[in-house]
Amino acid sequence: QVQLVESGGGLVQAGGSLRVSCAASGRIFRFSTMGWYRQAPGKQRELVASITRDGRLNIADSVKGRFTVSRENAKNMVYLQMGSLKPEDTAVYYCNSINGLVAGMEYWGKGTLVTVSS
Repeated sequence: QVQLVESGGGLVQAGGSLRVSCAASGRIFRFSTMGWYRQAPGKQRELVASITRDGRLNIADSVKGRFTVSRENAKNMVYLQMGSLKPEDTAVYYCNSINGLVAGMEYWGKGTLVTVSS
């Protein structure tokens, strides 16, 4: 069954680092490009980073040089490593399958909240 469980969020001071994790079900993960999305209060959800099955990365300009993505295929895990955090990075962070979303899947996990204080 579809499962997306994000973890690792918390409160961090500006300039700090944090890693969030995503455990995905095999059906979602195995053949998918996985993406990290975030939704700040009052704003739309946006894609911030993605990683293909074979490790190709795509990082949004807003976080390029500060964030990176990785995956462990054998564990169905995806990670977002965040550094040089800014208050504007405050958001709920979600993982999902880009392939699935393009195909019309609308399932989202609960996300994990990252709060960056100044």
